[in-house]
Amino acid sequence: MPNPALNALLEETIDTLQQLETFVSTLPAGCYNAPHGADARHSIGKHIRHILDHYEALLAARLDTMAVAIDYEHRRRDPDLERHPEVALEHLHHLRERLTRLEQHDTAAYRQHLTYRAGDHTLSLSTSLERELAFLTSHAIHHMAIIALLADTQGIEVSETFGVHPSTQRHWQDNRPVKHEVPS
Repeated sequence: MPNPALNALLEETIDTLQQLETFVSTLPAGCYNAPHGADARHSIGKHIRHILDHYEALLAARLDTMAVAIDYEHRRRDPDLERHPEVALEHLHHLRERLTRLEQHDTAAYRQHLTYRAGDHTLSLSTSLERELAFLTSHAIHHMAIIALLADTQGIEVSETFGVHPSTQRHWQDNRPVKHEVPS
């Protein structure tokens, strides 16, 4: 049975990752790894890898079992994703394909749990696929806003909607001034 909420969240997720894929595909050579910050420990590639790691953590969970554990703390952290834009592009493409397949997922049939460490405690928090997709889109957009700032310091122009949450884009659209035509 189609799940309109899941489909809407997947559409936002796919659109966000498509924006990221477009950005990486047009990024000038050398900018992906260019060091930023006083200690040169930041790069566009590191933020992209971080975004991809989180989506992979969701997809690594067995979403087709009765009790799913999603763990964002134990991520792969593949250095090739942060060093090589072509690897990130390929990964983004496959990630979007895999996420699209979640449209068929029966979210009512499975209970998801988020494994979360707080101090010395490991918690198992109830969640849902829909909630995690909303989180991942917000998380990706947050890092894309940072990526846009890093790109700006290199003189790279980005789309005005890159790093802007879909809710903000809807707000902009809903509050766009109406142009009234003057009869001639």
